[in-house]
Amino acid sequence: MVSIKGKIFSINCSRIKGVAKNPVFEAVLVEGFGLEGDAHAGDVIKQVSLLALESIKKQDLCPKVKTGTSLKPGDFAENITTQGLDLVGLKVGARLRMGAEVILEISKIGKDCHKYCAIYYKLGDCIMPREGIFARVLKGGIIRSGDEICLE
Repeated sequence: MVSIKGKIFSINCSRIKGVAKNPVFEAVLVEGFGLEGDAHAGDVIKQVSLLALESIKKQDLCPKVKTGTSLKPGDFAENITTQGLDLVGLKVGARLRMGAEVILEISKIGKDCHKYCAIYYKLGDCIMPREGIFARVLKGGIIRSGDEICLE
């Protein structure tokens, strides 16, 4: 069953591809483009990536993850870490409202990995192919950590 409400736990951004993203308190989502200033933004199907905090915590217990690795939001290069929303249960086409004005539309479930990514080599596993989702920005605006997320 899909949770109707959740919140933005962390917003994560990096100007370089292939590295963990750093948390920021607020960010601008640009309609038809993605997270302003992020290396993965662009006029593509995967403008914004989302991963649930619950998935990250579950990954901490995975035996594939290298010993001594402490996982945190942004480590899987996700733009938005959610909390309390069943991301894995969402379907392509579902719409999420974030904060006062932003609307995202789910465009892809999971990440296609044709070879192991930098995250896999660093951590020993990557959950984005299994539990990450991607979205297009239908309506842009400012989002902040702690903002509510509602399934439309």
